[in-house]
Amino acid sequence: MPEESSHAAGPPQAVSPFLRCTAFSGSDRVASGELRHVALKAKQAFDAYPERPLRVFDDRDARLLALPLELPAADLLAWLSRPQAGAAGPGRPRRPGRPKLGVVAREVTLLPEQWDWLSAQPGGASIALRRLVDAARAVTAAEDRRRAAQEAAYRFMQAIGGELAGREEAARALFAGDFHRFQAQLAAWPEDVREHAEWLATEAFVA
Repeated sequence: MPEESSHAAGPPQAVSPFLRCTAFSGSDRVASGELRHVALKAKQAFDAYPERPLRVFDDRDARLLALPLELPAADLLAWLSRPQAGAAGPGRPRRPGRPKLGVVAREVTLLPEQWDWLSAQPGGASIALRRLVDAARAVTAAEDRRRAAQEAAYRFMQAIGGELAGREEAARALFAGDFHRFQAQLAAWPEDVREHAEWLATEAFVA
């Protein structure tokens, strides 16, 4: 189950201040946009309505962001602007040699005849494998987007839905691709919650 609030127990993880996100105070949407702006609005709501759960969701996948909203606003901004873990400092010299292209070496287990086929391809096994992966991604791109939208909408509904009527039925409609039934189950929900759930689920209902 997702955390109950964006300031749940546990050390907050460093996040980009430019991350697109949305903050909710209870069932009211506080702000949407870049985290550096949303965090201040979330801080104001956190202080003004301490009895309400304050949640900040990553717009990409509806995961909850752990923010230290108990800090003063200036300290919260300083926390957001700190360098990301593992990032090289601005004065750190680059090592000589070819720049890294983001290639990650991992073990791949294949049958001997499969290795023979890959090695015979133009450019060798590595380039052939990359071409095969790219081709497979192109074929499954629509399904991947649909699955990601389903998971994001479901994660948001579980985190914020609480005891809202029709949540489980809405989840079943979401994974069944039944837009009209999904929309009908959300009809009585608070407007901000309903609109955000429908926005996250958009790709889930694309044919």
